[in-house]
Amino acid sequence: MKKIFTLLVAVVMMITLTACQGTGGTTTEGTEGGTTSSTINVYTRDASSGTREAFEDAIGLGEDLTDAASEVSSNGDMATRVGQDPNGIGYVSLTTDFEANNVKPLSFEGVEASNETVLDGSYLMQRPFKYMTRASGDFESDDKEQLVAAFIAYITESTEGLTVVSEAGGIVDMTNARPWSEIAAEYPVLNNDNSGITIRTGGSTSVEKVVEAALQAFQPLAGNVQYAMSQSGSGDAQPRTLGDEKDGPNAVDIGFTSREFKDDEDVSGAMVQGEMCKDAVVIIVEANNAKTDITASEAYDIFSGAKTTFDAE
Repeated sequence: MKKIFTLLVAVVMMITLTACQGTGGTTTEGTEGGTTSSTINVYTRDASSGTREAFEDAIGLGEDLTDAASEVSSNGDMATRVGQDPNGIGYVSLTTDFEANNVKPLSFEGVEASNETVLDGSYLMQRPFKYMTRASGDFESDDKEQLVAAFIAYITESTEGLTVVSEAGGIVDMTNARPWSEIAAEYPVLNNDNSGITIRTGGSTSVEKVVEAALQAFQPLAGNVQYAMSQSGSGDAQPRTLGDEKDGPNAVDIGFTSREFKDDEDVSGAMVQGEMCKDAVVIIVEANNAKTDITASEAYDIFSGAKTTFDAE
């Protein structure tokens, strides 16, 4: 009987010990947010992601990403995964809703990401949100072509459109902005009932919040034009707008990237292409993590696998 009791005690202790272990290793008692002795869980984006490109360039990671990194499918997926992992670290667009996802953005090299620090160049981990349209004459109708052109003018030239982009998290320079009433006069199609026309967008997932806010604001200004968004990643923007997929079921009228266009992404045929706004990439941890700042060298060490635990702040 004594032997049976001893065995039961041992089993209970083993179960209790297992339940106390964290996702990525054992956390020292009394530490907060998986710091100090917890093994860091690294999250990264897919290779075609503009967010990943900007992040890796900023820390000089190159081809040195640790094999232990978990690859996620989108900006939203990254925020969700890190927000659910006390030992997690990843990177997202500044347009992300940090509080809703239970994540905390870290300052980078002692500088907090903001409109001001991106525009003045002091925050170094930044990138452009770029756009391209279908070629002139390659839209479903002349009216749709003019509506797309008007929408691009709205988000890149008008005071009202740039304000919407800014309020949604995009970083814009208002210096040369013009009143929308002045610009709208150049597009008579805006006065039509356009409820039967749908503007379709695709490409980067990081631009989704900004683009959706802009489309919602543009809709009542453009005869109730409809819109459909299918953001699947920067690498899909050119093929679905101007490339091999432009006439297929996933074709779009405007493609967005959250990085510069690559050499093999020919956008020369676009009716119009350029930069919508700027964005910052921010390194994130779970909201209760004690960490507040990170340097490029420390981020390199973590994402390369050379550093596997957080330092106590």
